[in-house]
Amino acid sequence: MRAFSVIILLVAAIFLITSGCSHNPVKQSSKLPNLQESSRILADYQPWFGSPGHINIGYSTLDPAILRKQIEKAKQMGIYAFAVDWYGNRRPFEDESYALLQQVSAENNFHICLMYDETQEDNGQATEEALDAFDKAYRSYLGPNAPGHEAYVTYQDRPVIFIFPKRGHTDWDRVRQMVDQWEHPPILIYKDEPPQQYAKDFDGYYAWVHPSHGWKPDGSDWGKDYLDAFYKKMASRPGKIVVGTIWPGFNDTKASWSLNRHMDRRCGETFENTLKVFHHYYDPEHPMPFLLIATWNDYEEGTQIETGVSDCRNQMAQQQAMRP
Repeated sequence: MRAFSVIILLVAAIFLITSGCSHNPVKQSSKLPNLQESSRILADYQPWFGSPGHINIGYSTLDPAILRKQIEKAKQMGIYAFAVDWYGNRRPFEDESYALLQQVSAENNFHICLMYDETQEDNGQATEEALDAFDKAYRSYLGPNAPGHEAYVTYQDRPVIFIFPKRGHTDWDRVRQMVDQWEHPPILIYKDEPPQQYAKDFDGYYAWVHPSHGWKPDGSDWGKDYLDAFYKKMASRPGKIVVGTIWPGFNDTKASWSLNRHMDRRCGETFENTLKVFHHYYDPEHPMPFLLIATWNDYEEGTQIETGVSDCRNQMAQQQAMRP
């Protein structure tokens, strides 16, 4: 347990060291020691930059050179894999980005998995779109004949798929029935908890960036009570996989869908505190197989760690500008 604690603290410390990086995703950082295999670090990845409707962050996720540099940096940080937001055929740009990233991951001994984004709200097509997406996922990315499938994240020889729900009213019974026909049925991991009638369809749960008591104007609520409640609740779910989650902060003011939500990074303390909560609930006798970072590169919602976890330089500049 002590050794695990030291490793976790090293992860936090070196992330803080990298936080003065420029917007260049290839800025080098010290290499982290690998975590124990039972706690592989995943980072959520946004594959849409360079497409219309998203801000310009200086690179395209369709640029193989950028992807190779991102993978190199992630590996140096101790990250095992990217969990990539994916919509199936509903968003061709993101699908093309995912395919390229899986190819580059396979070439560079890195790993990757899908985070399926459910159809937004209820348009009556959520179930059919999910079935179509999962069929494509098997044929194109994680099935035995899919190119680069050796890079796909597995747990106990089963591919891992995260589910990001969006109130689409998907019939997960039908999805589960279909994917159970695969050679290796996938492990489906849902954000927080699914509707009760579909609980049996999922193998585990993960937390996500969430304040405990609503979004505070000063960004002071970093989610401690939410995380405590999540881990305590998951302890009463025997047989389910629990994925711990950590984050550096949140700020969606750059997003076209902004609701002016803000969670202060606090010079890296938010990242460190969410990591400490994960460590508090980590049980070596029942280890969490994955630790998820939200996120690698969501610059629109201000959760990116690609350039570091602290915003101290920005805060100091703002304070100096306000001085008479």
